[in-house]
Amino acid sequence: MLSPCVARCGLNDENYCMGCFRHIDEIVRWRDASEAQQVDILNQLPARKALFKDDKNQHILSRATWLEAEARLAKKA
Repeated sequence: MLSPCVARCGLNDENYCMGCFRHIDEIVRWRDASEAQQVDILNQLPARKALFKDDKNQHILSRATWLEAEARLAKKA
């Protein structure tokens, strides 16, 4: 399934991307997520978009942020 990424990455204070409205953990796990998990994430995006409509990109999605999320998720597995 194609990623919902729109190449406008910027995280709000809760670590949700203000471009695609996925949480950093969902972005990092996307490639390894099952189709059912991806569909579940996609189904949540419209509500998140409405919820975050006034939020701003507070933090650039840096490589360091990505690696921190990757390490946190690896500990959970």
